[in-house]
Amino acid sequence: MTILTEDSPLLDPDNKEKRLLRKLDRRILPLTCLLYLFAYLDRSNLGNARLQGLPDDTLGGDPTGVMFDYVNSAFYVTYIIFQVPWTVLSKYYSPRLWIGYSAILWGLCSTSMSTANSFSELIVARLMLGVFEAAFGPSVVLYFSFYYTKKEYGTRVAYWFGFAAVAGAFGGLLAYGIHHTEGFIAHWRLLFILEGFPTILLGIICIFLLPDRPESTEFLTPAERKLAVARINRGTSSDFGAVVNYKHVVAAFVYMAGVIYFGLNCALGSLSAFLPTIISTMGFGSVALAQLMVVPPYAAAGTFLVIISYTSDKVRIRGPFIVASCAFGGLGYLILLGVTHNQYVRYFATFCVAVGTYTSIGLVLAWCKRDFYDARLAAKLTQMHHEVTHNLGSETKRATGMPLFGAIGQCGSILGSHLYPLTEGPAYTRGFGISAALLILGAVCALILSLSYRAENRLRDAQYGVPNPDETVDTSEFADKAPSFRYVP
Repeated sequence: MTILTEDSPLLDPDNKEKRLLRKLDRRILPLTCLLYLFAYLDRSNLGNARLQGLPDDTLGGDPTGVMFDYVNSAFYVTYIIFQVPWTVLSKYYSPRLWIGYSAILWGLCSTSMSTANSFSELIVARLMLGVFEAAFGPSVVLYFSFYYTKKEYGTRVAYWFGFAAVAGAFGGLLAYGIHHTEGFIAHWRLLFILEGFPTILLGIICIFLLPDRPESTEFLTPAERKLAVARINRGTSSDFGAVVNYKHVVAAFVYMAGVIYFGLNCALGSLSAFLPTIISTMGFGSVALAQLMVVPPYAAAGTFLVIISYTSDKVRIRGPFIVASCAFGGLGYLILLGVTHNQYVRYFATFCVAVGTYTSIGLVLAWCKRDFYDARLAAKLTQMHHEVTHNLGSETKRATGMPLFGAIGQCGSILGSHLYPLTEGPAYTRGFGISAALLILGAVCALILSLSYRAENRLRDAQYGVPNPDETVDTSEFADKAPSFRYVP
């Protein structure tokens, strides 16, 4: 009688890989997705707090809305500054400890906002929130690349980022519930406590349950660790582990563009902070109802994000989906800009904006950022390539390029934080117009990028031959410039 073990050659290797993938998904996705839900709640809860009395209690009423704008944008300042150094530094440390401790620290910062009594106290809390959330977001996107292949990666990032939309819906429901409670503290203070404290608990759980790097985690058996490492090196062989190739750090800084991500984050940053205010100006009813009406657009955004990202992974195409999503979001802003008196059409436009923006960002996070110039095509086109994650060939380049890409995008969030002063409501012509223009520009850029990636892939096929998709590509020295490396169009 033959006994089959995990290492037995008679056991179907495809089944072993599927079992490993399910095991990883069951452990990694729930923890990281829940963390992102609360991360996004903690950074975007100001929009609901504004309708629950925060300006009256801490900002002297803030009749113009300018002080609120500065409180909102303070988060993005430190978030931008610390993304790159934190993510490169994270390569030296255990992912479960790095992610867990960052969650605990930003949870403490978020909870402390409930004690603020002045503009300066809110600013300090928001700045520190940005410091510690910067250690989380880009590091998780890098962490996913430790375990998931190109074919699997985009859908997982979409699931993870989709919880930003879930956070918007959940935050609206929570704010609606708090609005109808009677307590001994202000509603907005209770909101910060209820959204900040669970983050601390989740951080502690991550320290004990989140898997470390695939080559060292005790969560996997020795055979599973070997398979996990082999899966990630299938098709790419790069710098791996707790090391940093500093030549690729420099390369990632050279390869920067970020026009698409800048525009998307401008739309996203303004959407998360001002959507409750925008809906409240449509005349549907009370403040509580406006907070409740925030939920459906976010629910639609999360649903479409997962569906379209899954489809994108299956067909191995990103660009055309990003073009369509950006254009759809831009259409929503144009409707808000042009339709001023029909509240139902304007509310429908918020669905377009949310679906287009969230879907586009989820897809872009799985795409790429890099400047590219090829003398053979110089007469036709100067090509701009943007790459994040798997289009950044090596792990070090990903550790630098992804947060750098994110930092460029978050500059758009700072802009978005100042586009909707109260004095310009309810028309918000400037905010809607700039956001629409940036999303349409993003659609054009995505089209150019997709075409240029295809052109580069064809040039490499002609020069080096069509590579075997299962061939190991050594990107340790040349990163995404390796002859057998191919971009995802």
